[in-house]
Amino acid sequence: MSHQADSAEVPGSVTARRDGGVLRIVLDRPSRRNSLTHMMIQTLVDVLTDAATDYSLRAIHITGAGDDFCAGADWVATNSAGGERPRTGDLVRRVPHAAHRVIELVHTIQLPVLCSVRGWAAGMGCNLALAADFTLATTDAVFWEPFMDRGFSPDSGSTWLLPRLIGVARARRMLLLGEKVGATDAADWGMIHQTVAAAEFESTVEELLGRLAGGPTVAIGLTKQALGFGQRATLGESLSQELFNLELSCRTSDFKEGLEAFRQRRAPEFRGR
Repeated sequence: MSHQADSAEVPGSVTARRDGGVLRIVLDRPSRRNSLTHMMIQTLVDVLTDAATDYSLRAIHITGAGDDFCAGADWVATNSAGGERPRTGDLVRRVPHAAHRVIELVHTIQLPVLCSVRGWAAGMGCNLALAADFTLATTDAVFWEPFMDRGFSPDSGSTWLLPRLIGVARARRMLLLGEKVGATDAADWGMIHQTVAAAEFESTVEELLGRLAGGPTVAIGLTKQALGFGQRATLGESLSQELFNLELSCRTSDFKEGLEAFRQRRAPEFRGR
């Protein structure tokens, strides 16, 4: 699917294409480093919401068109529509169902999400990459939380994601000082999965995407859910959650295939069921 952005002055779209069991999402506004308009964000919400209940899908891939991943939400475009000043409380009413909903969906959807990052990943674009299960970046990619430089406080999950991934001290450097982080440091810090040279980038992305799409989808989704649950739970609570998830995953066809493959000493052929 493809949706055009808010007006002729700010063209852009989000395209979603099924490739077997993989949903390939492209942020397509390269002239503005794929910065997101209202319509593009809403399309992301719609696409990810539909994907959450599409049981034929096995993995999601998000990337940007052209030389960059995403420069965040386009505040110039989204706050100048119609030329009227937004009413008081507009952000409080709108953002939870828009930008914040995108981050929640990426983080909680029971499908593996892979982001491939070239160039800039800034603001919401940075946080979208951080919320994914795996993010691969070219060695020259840059991650940036530019909120202080714009004069407003962080959003789209940055204050939750960054401390958990890289620690509070480094999160302060990125959020309070606006420090830019190169891809190599991002990988060393544990902020992203891996950096890859440009020449091997596409093949490495496709190899990992193939592994994710070929895995036991239900068990992957339940493990992703348990990891999220464990960040706010005690050990005992996490053990209980793991037990319920184990009960569910042991009832899948992929579990039976995994056992049979082990007995036959061969690689399993999971179907995502």
